[in-house]
Amino acid sequence: MAVEAVETASAVYILRHGETQWSNSGQHTGVTDIPLTEHGEQQARRAGLVMSTLRGSAVPPYRVFTSPRQRAVRTAELAGFTVDEKVEELAEWDYGDYEGMTTDQIRQEVPGWTVWTHASRGGEAAQQVSDRADALLTRVRELLRCGDVVLVGHGHFSRVLIARWLGLPVTSGVHFGLGPAGTAVLDHERGEPRVNRLNVPPLDV
Repeated sequence: MAVEAVETASAVYILRHGETQWSNSGQHTGVTDIPLTEHGEQQARRAGLVMSTLRGSAVPPYRVFTSPRQRAVRTAELAGFTVDEKVEELAEWDYGDYEGMTTDQIRQEVPGWTVWTHASRGGEAAQQVSDRADALLTRVRELLRCGDVVLVGHGHFSRVLIARWLGLPVTSGVHFGLGPAGTAVLDHERGEPRVNRLNVPPLDV
């Protein structure tokens, strides 16, 4: 279901959390609450500088939401943000029985598996993830009337948010990259939803 676009001068800034042991090893990390690595903490600090440059404003964002997982909350804090609310809607895709497994390991059971094309046994279905993203974006669009909104979360779900912002199906998230501590900027052009910036790395200041 597409949601109505509202033209504002404000933007949505999506920040993926910094590196963790599992993101570095390619293990799917949904509900597991693991910390940032030392390198991930450095990435988060540098992402804060990137965000400041992209926003170009000394006025703090109107709202900063994070996933409840410590890797997201810590990233927001190290990036220099005051977290207004931890929202479960920003949590990562629940991979169910595939939690902690790499794609290669999952493909030993399910050849050709990807989170975009196959079900995650015991986890969230694509439609559930889509509904969660739509609910969050409906709230965010209202807040944009008052100023910028920062969402600090996870890799796969952030890519879902980008797809749904554009009115595309969840499966289109495969076409949007977002590395650890990468930033995406979503806004509007003449009433049409737009990806203004995508996967700006933490070193790009």
